[in-house]
Amino acid sequence: MIVAAAQFPSAPLDIAANAARMATLLTEAAGRGAELAVFAELALTNYELDAIAAAPEQYALAPDDARLAPVRDACRAAGVAAVVNGPGRGPAGTADGMTIASFVYGPDGALLTRYDKHHLYGRETGLFTAGPAAGGRFTYRGLKFALATCYDNAFPEVAEQAAADGCQVYLASSFHDSVERTEQYAATARDNGLDVLLANGVGPGSESVACGYSGTWAADGTCLARLADGDGAAVAEVGRAAERAAGVAEGIREPVSNR
Repeated sequence: MIVAAAQFPSAPLDIAANAARMATLLTEAAGRGAELAVFAELALTNYELDAIAAAPEQYALAPDDARLAPVRDACRAAGVAAVVNGPGRGPAGTADGMTIASFVYGPDGALLTRYDKHHLYGRETGLFTAGPAAGGRFTYRGLKFALATCYDNAFPEVAEQAAADGCQVYLASSFHDSVERTEQYAATARDNGLDVLLANGVGPGSESVACGYSGTWAADGTCLARLADGDGAAVAEVGRAAERAAGVAEGIREPVSNR
């Protein structure tokens, strides 16, 4: 399967503008063969903790929020799935119990699953509610996927459990400010025998400046595709770990710097 790690500098608190930008990147990635595209942590609002805390009812999203219609429409039009992340409404459908949520939309625009960040970091703990551990599993086009969000990836047991659950591809939405931190996803792939995709933020947020460098690593730690600090999508093929282990490499992309 072809996947895309997408990154762009989110417009602070402008959900409509960010959803429209995601729709454009989804369409472009699908034109390059991608069947699934993943976006960074809080890409729908940017990482703006103070403003989200001041108006949670305005920024907390349900999967069917009208402001996310451009994403759902792009999925249907291009036949591509998407993982988008933002403040998620709590279980009662209100801002109470708000989470950092990844919504996974299928190629029909319908919700496949939702993952709520389990390991909250720093000031997130006073604003968001932690989601359950080992959530966010889904199967798509014959592959089993796991979801994780930023600080989740600092806990080795998260990826270990994904591998134990039979997942083949691990999708991380993050907001890292260090290129060195993004490079640790190669070890996550290699240590757990998982293909790993990182979609990282770009540009300033309320706590730090995200560095970009989204990419995808094969289960042996090989970099399949990587961006730098601009916007765009790193496109790569995943789900061929067994063939790689047997030394069958045809059709696998060499490490590239995608636009």
